[in-house]
Formats: sequence, structure tokens, C-alpha cells
Amino acid sequence: MEKHELDLLSVATIRSLCIDVINKAKSGHPGMALGSAPIMYTLYTRHLNASPKNPEYFNRDRLIYSSGHASALIYTMLHLGGYELSMDDLKSFRQLNSLTPGHPEYHHTKGIDATSGPLGQGIAQAVGVALAEEAVRAQYEEGERLCSHYTYCLCGDGCLEEGISQEAISFAGHQKLNKLILIYDSNNVTLDGGLPLSNSEDTKLRFKAAHWNVLEVKDGNDVDAIDKAIKKAKKSLEMPTLIIVNTVIGYGSANEGTSKVHGSPLGEEDGANAKKRYGFDYPPFTVPEEVREHFEKTFIKRGLKEERRYNRELRRYKVDHPEEFAKFMHALRNDYKVNLNVDFSTHDNEASRNSSGKALNELYHLVPNLMGGSADVAGSVMTKIKDATNFEPGNRSGRNINFGIREFLMASIQNGMLLHGGVQSYIGSFLVFSDYMKSAVRMSALSNLGAIYLFSHDSIALGEDGPTHQPIEHLAMLRSIPNHVVIRPCDARETYAAWEIALKEHNRPVSLILSRQNLPLLSSNYDLVKKGAYVISEAKGTPDAIIIATGSEVKLALDAAIELAFIGKNIRVVSMPSMELFDEQDEAYKEKVLGKDKSKVFAVEMLSTFGWYKYADTVMGIDRFGLSAPAKDAINELNFTSSALVKLIRSKIG
Repeated sequence: MEKHELDLLSVATIRSLCIDVINKAKSGHPGMALGSAPIMYTLYTRHLNASPKNPEYFNRDRLIYSSGHASALIYTMLHLGGYELSMDDLKSFRQLNSLTPGHPEYHHTKGIDATSGPLGQGIAQAVGVALAEEAVRAQYEEGERLCSHYTYCLCGDGCLEEGISQEAISFAGHQKLNKLILIYDSNNVTLDGGLPLSNSEDTKLRFKAAHWNVLEVKDGNDVDAIDKAIKKAKKSLEMPTLIIVNTVIGYGSANEGTSKVHGSPLGEEDGANAKKRYGFDYPPFTVPEEVREHFEKTFIKRGLKEERRYNRELRRYKVDHPEEFAKFMHALRNDYKVNLNVDFSTHDNEASRNSSGKALNELYHLVPNLMGGSADVAGSVMTKIKDATNFEPGNRSGRNINFGIREFLMASIQNGMLLHGGVQSYIGSFLVFSDYMKSAVRMSALSNLGAIYLFSHDSIALGEDGPTHQPIEHLAMLRSIPNHVVIRPCDARETYAAWEIALKEHNRPVSLILSRQNLPLLSSNYDLVKKGAYVISEAKGTPDAIIIATGSEVKLALDAAIELAFIGKNIRVVSMPSMELFDEQDEAYKEKVLGKDKSKVFAVEMLSTFGWYKYADTVMGIDRFGLSAPAKDAINELNFTSSALVKLIRSKIG
């Protein structure tokens, strides 16, 4: 078969499989799948280096589908590419417990490099992957032998309309991430209709203004033109590249070029007619032998060859640089031993954000691949590593990242960095701005990524900035995210323990909630922080009441317990830095800490009361927005004092 004929048959096979997959499920998004088929065919058969036999091998090219709704295309490519995804798996598309869910999920389906679906986040994660590729390479002598690959990302019109895309575009251009190649399926249609309904910008100028190369393929069915553009993009020395590919949404369908084909199956009749237009005369779910052989001789053969070459290179590198090789392998496993031996007597009366900053700077010398930063608040959240330099185009070995005022992007970049591997990341912002980041924090949890979030300015005690900057409901929101650990330490000792816990949590994100105001060093227990809650002050006898508190309010609870002791009340005080870790303990331990009678338990936190009633019948919190005043005045005005707590407890227990 002539090369051009084989190209046509292969693309027709991909499109026909997508039609069959979606029709059988009676659900899915055929529009972009059909339009982007030639793009993915060209990328797989002519460029992408990946190994279907070992999908996790480190130096593979990464491919992220920002438009995760085109999942029928993704799974079709994995099937043709020789991954462990059978025809039966394709027939189970979008069905319960299948390997082919509605949007791609990292680690659920082999060959998926990132969970995607919420539009725009794939672009941002790709930026993080590209950043990590640069960072890993720069951390080692002759690092290009260990890490040198491309990051590809497929996006559509919707991805580029989401605000996070502009944050990502701006940051990537500024950082000159030249091995990032963004392929834009430009079909000029969104779900509600034509793109002109909502967008009239000049995409080329938008990217050029952000210092990107911009290439364009006029005909999205022209495989050779797509190939030429990708070749040119791979030669870029200083800028990331956008390839605009003009496609037809739902190509071949009676509704091609319209929003009608975006998210609805073609159906049997339209699907059959589309296949005729492709010249594909085979039964449903058929892959011609010529197409299978073509993928075996191109993508599969190239990937296996590249993996073998890389493994030989690793063996040589181990001989040439044994210490560097050992460091690299530790980084891939993230199995560094972290033992922080600290004299906490020198950490009395300091804000937990400051304690966190000190812990970070000590960890920098213990965890060689630790890097991160903040959204322009490094001096406030204490995220700067003092002995490190800035990560920038002229210094890829820098470990401090200046993300700019781009909170959502920052969180998604961290996800991308962890998806890539070889680095341990952390990021920081004010707790109130976790609103901007929530979708990406959720993605960390959904993707089982050990992301570390540092959120400071954790209550109304930040004072004068007022209700726009004072968090109320934010901690409840973060705690509501499954597979996510939230730790609000009460002093320096608990803060250091929280950092150690965070670094050991490789499969779920951890958020440290940190204070702006100084906190005294209490009788806290470093080792018991990992249990989520523990008795920090025991009652003299049988407890008349139990007070649970977190963060700065632990001191308030201890003061109230002392006042109540003067009138003969026995009060147990429990520090609960983490609800999630406490809930994982056995029933015996939980009963030992909180007892059985919720009516005797009082929860105290200077934030929303939401979520606390599972532990206590009475909660002292703040269920209104804050106010602008010096911290002491704001706290007094909202009646968040030990005397107010004493009064509340006395009203309940007599």
C-alpha cells in the first residue's frame, strides 16, 4: 500500500473506531475526536516516543489531552499503539469500572499521562511537566542523558477560553519552555454554537505577545503538513510552540462543522455514512491488518527502541557518575529519609508560617529535589529557600519558582511537575486564595499526587486587610475534598511534624494551614500529630468537658481550661491538627481522645463551624465574614476569647 493510502486508511480507522465506541456507549463527544484524528495519527506514527510495554518509563515524551472530553480518540490511540487496552475495553467505554472512563484518569488507564477534563487545566499541567523536564535535567551532571524529552498537549477552543490558559501561556513564554508543544484543534465551534458567539480574539497575536512560536496548518486533514509543523516546533531553541491546526468538528458527519456534533453520538445511520465518506468499508470495531502493522512498525517499534537506548544510557551513567545516579534514583522514588532534629525551645512565640519557612530551609539540604514557590507572596508565606537561586531561563538549576500572581496556574503546574516525576514540589499562598486554586487541589487529590500546599494568614487574626482577605469557609472547603489531608498546627513543633507528614504522603496532597500571628510553644507532641488529634492537656479527673481546638485556638482552649479549673471543672484539651488523619485511627484511639458523649465536647476554631458537629454538639466558630481592624480588635469584636469560651462551656455544663 502506498504511503498516502496507508495514511488515509489509518486515519479512517481511527475515526471509525471513535464512532463505534461512542455509538455503543450511547454517550460521548465525537466532534473533536473526529476532527483531531489526523493530528494524533501523525504524532503517534511519526514523532511520539513512548513505550506501550512500559508506559511509565521515565524519559518518554509526555502527551496531555487538555480536551479530555475527546477520550474516545485517546483510548483508540492507546489501543492502536499497543497499550494494555483491548477492543473489549473500547466496547466498555464510559461503563462502570471500565478502563475507558468518560474523561482520562491518570494511573487508571495505562498510557494516560494526566487526568484531564476540566478545560484549560491540561495546558497548565503540561507547563508543569515541561518545567520539571528542564529542572530534572539541570540537577545532574550531564543531566541531558537522564532527562531529555518533549511535552505535547492537545487543546481546543474551550481550553483557550478558560482563564487558566492565559496564565499558563504567559508563564510558559516567560520561562522559555521551548520543549513544550501545544497543538490547538481550531474547529471554531463550542458547545453552544460557533466560536464567534463568545470570542473574536486573534489567537496568533495572543501567543506571540506571550513570546511563543506560532505555526499554522491550514488543512487539518493534511498529515504531511502537520508532520512538518511538529518537526519545526521541535527545533525551537528559546520559545514554546503553538501549532494551530484548522479542523472540522465531527468531520464526515451530516452535522460536521456545527455544535450539534460536539457531545452527542452520531448514531448508526450517520456513523455509517461518515465511514463511507472516509472510504472505510469494514464491520464495526475493525482494525485492518495493514493499520496494525503500520503502528507496530512506527510508534511501537520506535518506542521500544528508544526505551532500550535509554536503559543502556542509564547503565553507562551509573558507571560514569555513581553518586549522581544514586541521587537520581532516590529522586524518582522520593524515598529520602527526613529526620528533623530541632531544638524547639528556640522556636517559642513565632508564627507557624515562620516555623514552616524554617523547616523548609532545613529540608532543602535533606531533600535534593525539593523546589517550589508562591504566587508573589514568598515573603509573606515564607516559601523562599534562602540558599537556593531562582528557576529561570538562564538558571534551570534554581529551586525557587516565581509563579507570579497566578494561583490557579501555580497549583496546576505543581500537579504537572509531580506527574512528570523527579522533583518534590511545594507551593504557597494565602488561605483565602485557595478559592482560586480549588479545582487544581481537587485534581491533585483525584490524581493521587503528593502535592504540598502552604496556606498562611489562616483566620480573622490577619486583621486590617479585612473580610476580602480573611478566610472563613475555606478550611471547610479544603477538608471536604476526598483523598486530601489538611493540617492546621498549633505551634512550631506541630508545624515541623506537619512538614514531615507531607513529605511522606506520596499519593495524596497535604495542605498546611499556617498563622500570620505569633504562636507560643505549647506542650504539643511531635509524634502524635500523625494521629490527627491527641490530648494536649488532660483533666485532673473525669473530664467535665472536652475542648477540641486547632491552630492558634489551642492556646485559647488551654487558657479556658485553666479558668474553668479555678471553679472546679475538669477539662481535657485536645489538639486536632488534622481531621482526616484522626478519622483514620481505630475506634479505641478515637474514644480515648474524645470519649463517647458528644454533648460534653466543644470544638473551637476561628473559622466556619461547618464540619465540626461530627465531633462536638457545641461549636465556637465564625459563620459570618470578617471585618477590617487590628487583629486584637477584630478578635474581641467577634467575641473569640477564652472568657467567651468559658462562658459558653459553663452555659452547657453548669
